[in-house]
Amino acid sequence: MIHTWLNQPGYLSLLFLSFLASTLLPLGSEWLLVLMLTSGYEPVSTVLIATLGNYLGGLSTYLVGLWGGGWLIEKVLRISPAQQVRAREWYGRYGAASLFFSWLPIVGDPLCLVGGMLRVNFVLFTLLVASGKFARYAVMAWLTRGTIG
Repeated sequence: MIHTWLNQPGYLSLLFLSFLASTLLPLGSEWLLVLMLTSGYEPVSTVLIATLGNYLGGLSTYLVGLWGGGWLIEKVLRISPAQQVRAREWYGRYGAASLFFSWLPIVGDPLCLVGGMLRVNFVLFTLLVASGKFARYAVMAWLTRGTIG
């Protein structure tokens, strides 16, 4: 069923895939954004929907960090102690501003998790994570539209 749904791109599919891609699942949503843009979808709406889904996925990881226990983090989400250490090191170096880079592969999802574990202010979390994810999708859209325009 999900396979059929994702084979018919649209805003709901993009929202869903962007959400899943920003959790700890090894998925990417960029391919669907590019596919939709090259198929004629409106760029601003497409970027905003992808950003919303990706932010909500990061928020769910933040909430697990805020309220989840070690068992949930390591066994269910499979964030290894080494990944947690790397994310904490980023926080040690760059502080909460490192959340802007939550879109990065490998370290991004653990950054959101550690943000919750360290009780980063929700408004600050939202501003940093949403703006980083928006910037990433906006650049991808700009690059895609430049190649098809």
